[in-house]
Amino acid sequence: MQYEAPETTKAAVSLLAKAKGSAYVLAGGSDLLVRMRTGFIEPDLVVDIKRIKSMSEVKKTATGFSIGAAVPCAALGENKALVKAWPGLVEAANLIGSKQVQGRCTITGNMCNAGPAADSVPAMVAAGARAVIQGPKGKRVIPVEQVAIAPGKTSLKRGELVELILLPERKPKSGDAYLRFIPRSEMDIAVVSAGVNLTLDAKGVVTSARVALGAVAPTVLLVDAAAKAIIGSKLDDAALEKLGAAASAACRPIDDKRGTIEFRTKVAAVLAKRAAKIAYKRAGGK
Repeated sequence: MQYEAPETTKAAVSLLAKAKGSAYVLAGGSDLLVRMRTGFIEPDLVVDIKRIKSMSEVKKTATGFSIGAAVPCAALGENKALVKAWPGLVEAANLIGSKQVQGRCTITGNMCNAGPAADSVPAMVAAGARAVIQGPKGKRVIPVEQVAIAPGKTSLKRGELVELILLPERKPKSGDAYLRFIPRSEMDIAVVSAGVNLTLDAKGVVTSARVALGAVAPTVLLVDAAAKAIIGSKLDDAALEKLGAAASAACRPIDDKRGTIEFRTKVAAVLAKRAAKIAYKRAGGK
């Protein structure tokens, strides 16, 4: 196996594009190294991106925030400006693994692992986050929900890697939240999860919303019908019931040892409603 630690994005892209055989990007390594140790994969090339400065920084920009692909989740929780603007997303990121894992894992790796139950992805999708992808043909920017296309599979082309995650500027009277159901109290994989992001007007009426569900389909779902159910409301009981019904209707889960189709479908509605209430309160709603 060849190991490389380039110091520029251009060099990393060149290595990936010219690789003979299987090539993998190492950010935190909390998934990649486990898969290597268990023999699930045997890379011909590993490209470590932690020495690339742009990928190791969280920046406040004129249009929001940029989060480098190698920034560990623990660092997100330590960024006061980010926590204030996007508390739900930071909470989701800080649910991944243990304290030790938090010092290594990244939301970009969580996204590119393309697991249906990834914690940070529904929160990013609800936030309207975008992924900056660099490749041999230049840069392209796509919504986070377009990165994973199937379990374990992404839309990234040969030689491409994610450089940054972009978060939009937080609008006034806005709030977000993320919730998941797990059998244990911590360090488990979501059986069902929900992320909600919304904005209110001066009277407390929801003017815009995004609702995302995890672990209920092959990829994270952005549920437009659930968002429309609460737009124009003050999140009253009737609107919440419509939100829950839309969330359940969008589900395409599987039966497995961790949860049944019926259970996941029902809990998706419960979590979506609860997350909406938290987001509404954070936005200043009463």
